[in-house]
Amino acid sequence: MGSDSDLTVMKGAADIMEELSIPFELTVVSAHRTPLRMVQYATRAAERGLKVIIAGAGGAAHLPGMIASLTTLPVIGVPVKSSNSIDGWDSILSMLQMPSGVPVATVALNGAKNAGILAGSIIGAFDPEVSFRVSAYKKQMEQEVLGKAEKLKDAGWGNTFDE
Repeated sequence: MGSDSDLTVMKGAADIMEELSIPFELTVVSAHRTPLRMVQYATRAAERGLKVIIAGAGGAAHLPGMIASLTTLPVIGVPVKSSNSIDGWDSILSMLQMPSGVPVATVALNGAKNAGILAGSIIGAFDPEVSFRVSAYKKQMEQEVLGKAEKLKDAGWGNTFDE
């Protein structure tokens, strides 16, 4: 993440990584305040065993794009609505409008949880155990929704279209 102030958002990705039992790193790497650290982080990520990088940043949000320019690993950008943000649009557009050849997969504003799930899906494409855990996670979400629908039905509010 670009700043420790992004931790409240980026914790969503860390929580999913923990739930899916995927080892991860969590650190602060600023594209603007620590550019040499950012270069070292990105260029050494694959040799440290990373498979995907989730980069969250607010404001100008150059971190995901700069990381993507320095590695062949997939980069998932999490636009963060920061205190100096223009409703988060500056961060979103900084990630969405990448030049050809430097892609950044971008999730919703403050969407770190989805970034974690996407990272798990990418890793799961090559690791059957991770794929199984992502599938189980999605099945659990399905069961939660079905349970909520059943509660509404029991309360007299639910639609019976699936009977």
